[in-house]
Amino acid sequence: MANFYRDLIQILRENGFEFFRPGKGSHEIWFNPSTNRHVTVPRTTKSRHTANDVLKQAGLQKQF
Repeated sequence: MANFYRDLIQILRENGFEFFRPGKGSHEIWFNPSTNRHVTVPRTTKSRHTANDVLKQAGLQKQF
């Protein structure tokens, strides 16, 4: 299975998100100051469906 974490983080950074704090377990919280949105990103993102769900929470279009 592919690991989508690296590509997902790159897309979030390009759209103004910044690492905010670690979450529970393997999760991270990312924040966009311009849109005031928080997004939870699992470091073990292996499913394109999960990656697309994170992008949806961030208000971005599907990329995977």
